[in-house]
Amino acid sequence: MNELHKTLKIFRTILLSLVVFSVASCIKKSPLRDGTYTGVGSGRNGDITVSVTVTGGSVSDAKIISNDETPEIAQPAMESILSAFKEQGSTNDIDVVSGATLTSNGLLDAFDDALASASGTKKAEASYEDTECDIVIVGAGGAGLVAATEAASKGAKVIVLEKMGIVGGNTNYSTGGINASYTKEQEKLGIKDSPEVFFEDTMKGGKYLNDETLVHTLVDNSSAIVEWLQSDIIGADLSDVGMFGGATNRRIHRPQGGTAIGAHLVPLLHKAALAQGADIRLNNRVIDILPSESDSQRAGAVRVSASGGEYTIKAKAIILATGGFGANLDMVTFYNTSLNGFSTTNHKGATGDAFKMVEKFNAALTQMAQIQTHPTVVVNTGIMITEAVRGNGAILVSHDGKRFVNEMETRDIVSAAILRGKGKTAYLVFDQSVRDSLKAIEEYAKEGLLSEGATLSDLAEKIGVPLSEFEKTISDYNSYVSTGADPDFARPKASMDHPISNAPFYAVECEPAIHHTMGGLKINANAEVLNNDGKPILALFAAGEVTGGVHGANRLGGNAVADICVFGKIAADSALSFIGK
Repeated sequence: MNELHKTLKIFRTILLSLVVFSVASCIKKSPLRDGTYTGVGSGRNGDITVSVTVTGGSVSDAKIISNDETPEIAQPAMESILSAFKEQGSTNDIDVVSGATLTSNGLLDAFDDALASASGTKKAEASYEDTECDIVIVGAGGAGLVAATEAASKGAKVIVLEKMGIVGGNTNYSTGGINASYTKEQEKLGIKDSPEVFFEDTMKGGKYLNDETLVHTLVDNSSAIVEWLQSDIIGADLSDVGMFGGATNRRIHRPQGGTAIGAHLVPLLHKAALAQGADIRLNNRVIDILPSESDSQRAGAVRVSASGGEYTIKAKAIILATGGFGANLDMVTFYNTSLNGFSTTNHKGATGDAFKMVEKFNAALTQMAQIQTHPTVVVNTGIMITEAVRGNGAILVSHDGKRFVNEMETRDIVSAAILRGKGKTAYLVFDQSVRDSLKAIEEYAKEGLLSEGATLSDLAEKIGVPLSEFEKTISDYNSYVSTGADPDFARPKASMDHPISNAPFYAVECEPAIHHTMGGLKINANAEVLNNDGKPILALFAAGEVTGGVHGANRLGGNAVADICVFGKIAADSALSFIGK
């Protein structure tokens, strides 16, 4: 079990004891009563429901009743955990399955829930009453957790409301890293970069539809946010700096070895927010944002639906961090009909709830039709292959065995090129050297996503491409690596460090899928939500994918994590200033 999974397992145990059950100690002291008991846990895509049968005081059977997990990836992990649980009759020392951490934790939680019922130690579901606080944060994804940590660390009473059963939102699935320029990490590695180049890359990537003020804010705060994430408050490792599409220089900061940034950051941010005193309430869905009792155009409270019924929280300031609407396919196609029928990489809670809630304040929306597809999503799964695989040396090959695009172009251009090809899919091809360079690829391998060949001929046969064309494509590309120039598609030299020559060889069939909604609430540089007259709505702030304007027509890989962190912290600081903290 690697260090990430050890950390997540320890963190899960802490959370269960603090937030949900205190199950392990209770079960040891309380005998199990005979009968069949149902348990529920929160997985990657929603609830996982199980039944546990107890006979003679011991577990005699267990079943998974229902779940929304991705079958191709989740099934082996769930079967492994189910088998282990049935064998030992408890969740003690059952490891999460690498590559399916969220599913594993959800299933283990479900079994613990059932065992708590069997032992008579299950706590009653939390009941909430009307209350007041300084700042309410709606959404516990990356932006919400950053805002919660910052606001709580400055002494504010913070309540975070998350409609799902787990924290993290789409940030859980972020695989790349965080873009930043002129950082200490770049300086250590001898990387020449500047805020000016970062700004121009972002504007160019967004086809110059971006709000320039917001882009300057993103860029100018990027180095500082990396240092904040690396500080003792969070403790992130962002010491590896790589190349991503649309970037002139290496500027995407990530953990050493290329571990997925979301799996690294979310547990750290969650732990930090709790440590600073934030009250994080899961399965608490905000159903409306209410005006202040003294001013109908000022946000003053939220109405919440939880298991015990509805309740109201009055707040001096409200921060919206609800994410985008990439999982609401009706809303996606309403704003962009060309995306009808596409799959999505988004978690099921990304449904754009906030937009309707703020209509009463005349809140302005911007660039709602700007919706990005990610080009390398595993066919029929919604699982994204990080851009870092291409950045570290992988190429894209058509069903005819040929390259067809500069793999490091922006996501919209690469997506469009794939969709023009046969079957509207393509193969991401790389060798053992690329696999060794990026820990994320090990997770893909454990999930069974890779086709492998001992030779190029073996791989060509497995993926069904013409061998002669495939071998010529690889040979030509390797010659371009040696000369440092790509005459076919002008791939940047910085992303052509290694030839594809170190067996074994690998491929993943990919398709574009809905990934990021660039449009949303219009904000200013202080993360204040603006109305249609261009004026700030008092006491209402927003950060992350719920906002629009930062990315324009196309988001560069690595800019989403920068966005949620920079503007999450700014939203908290602005709210603190607004309430006089």
